[in-house]
Amino acid sequence: MAEGMTAEPGTVGLLHTVPALAATFDDLLRASTAKPRRIHVADAWLLDTARREGVTPAVRDTVLAHLRNLESVGADAVLVTCSSIGEAAEAAAGRLRVPVVRVDAAMADEAVVAAAGPGARGRIRVLATLPTTLGPTGRLVERAARSAGRPVEVTAELVADAAEAQDRGDRERVDSLVAAAVARAAADADVVVLAQASMARAAALADVPVPVLSSPHGGVAALLRVLSDRPD
Repeated sequence: MAEGMTAEPGTVGLLHTVPALAATFDDLLRASTAKPRRIHVADAWLLDTARREGVTPAVRDTVLAHLRNLESVGADAVLVTCSSIGEAAEAAAGRLRVPVVRVDAAMADEAVVAAAGPGARGRIRVLATLPTTLGPTGRLVERAARSAGRPVEVTAELVADAAEAQDRGDRERVDSLVAAAVARAAADADVVVLAQASMARAAALADVPVPVLSSPHGGVAALLRVLSDRPD
């Protein structure tokens, strides 16, 4: 880049399975210093299908199709905001020319650092409201620990009744259940990980002495780092 020129802010793509979360991530990006152009794709069918049948070949194919579409319309980097399809996103990433970021990847790394720090016991508790998220996020945290060479113990727990409350549209009940689960988990963990971006609001309700990590801020920060590292 020539001296005195200003870098273009770039374009980011975001793939959501919870349409309501698009506004959350858009607000975070709009408030950032980078202020990139933002292209959102929301496909609730992906999560609905994953909940009923698992991450099927049809789900994986659709994730790939959405990511390719975001690439084709100009995204320089893509953030996948749903942890349930995080592994499908990683599998698809190798077939794209632009980087694909899992929303929970930065959170997993942060959890490992916190659990392996001075005075910590190496215990990470992962909480989720959906069973489809427990496996992907738990495995991601375990992989982050192996990569960092840190001995940690990862346990995962489903927040009982939270999914049903979410399906009824009772957001306050979901937040209350998650906050109570965080309080219980914090009694025996060095860090509590909230596996889904939709759980982030509940983190503020739990007054506990250990870190409670959620993914939106870290995911957006990771996306912006990737965007800033793109070739001129």
